[in-house]
Amino acid sequence: MLTADLQRIEHIRNYCAEIETTIKRFGDSFEQFQTDTDYQKSISFDILQIGELSSGLSPEYRAATADRIQWGPIKGMRNWVAHNYGSMELDVIWETVKVDVPALRRFCKEQLEAEQNG
Repeated sequence: MLTADLQRIEHIRNYCAEIETTIKRFGDSFEQFQTDTDYQKSISFDILQIGELSSGLSPEYRAATADRIQWGPIKGMRNWVAHNYGSMELDVIWETVKVDVPALRRFCKEQLEAEQNG
């Protein structure tokens, strides 16, 4: 049975996978993302969920993994998307989903595998 933190990590991993699936569905193009509001909404929802889940991680877990993942900016991105939706900088979101989300997904996968093998 997974700890509460690892249950959240599992959900975060799933939202990262959903972002990657959305990119495959709509196309791996910033131009497409920039012009398709459905694409933007789908990605934004997943970012919101990741931020919500990350804020529920225990302070101990966040401290223990802070050398690998910057939890504060993840929550900050959630807040930025939630409160500035109409004026989001799409290039920032695109960079996040292309660079940060795959790294976060790998981290989550490693954490879950370590627990299974542990």
